[in-house]
Amino acid sequence: MQENQTWRIKNNEELDKLIKNENMVNYIKAQRLSWFGHVQRMPETRAAKKIFKWNPLTTRPGGRRKHRWEDIIIQDIGQMKIKNCVTCVQDRAKRKVVVEKAKTSN
Repeated sequence: MQENQTWRIKNNEELDKLIKNENMVNYIKAQRLSWFGHVQRMPETRAAKKIFKWNPLTTRPGGRRKHRWEDIIIQDIGQMKIKNCVTCVQDRAKRKVVVEKAKTSN
């Protein structure tokens, strides 16, 4: 966080307040969905698209399953009850509607 032209790290109490603020959570969801649509429209030759589609050759070590960015996007879309999300976010006009819906949803 930047205060008085310097950056500082937030403590846990400040982060809890941000997480409990629904507007902030909805804003973050909307930004994720917006970026997801942007990546979906990219040509296959772009680095971000290659990384998004990349599948590692090895497996992760045992333990609790890590959430991938794509898993969280799918969860957000499921909560909003959107069907056929990939084609929906590829169209800019439809993506804008989805992003606005994410900003106002609970």
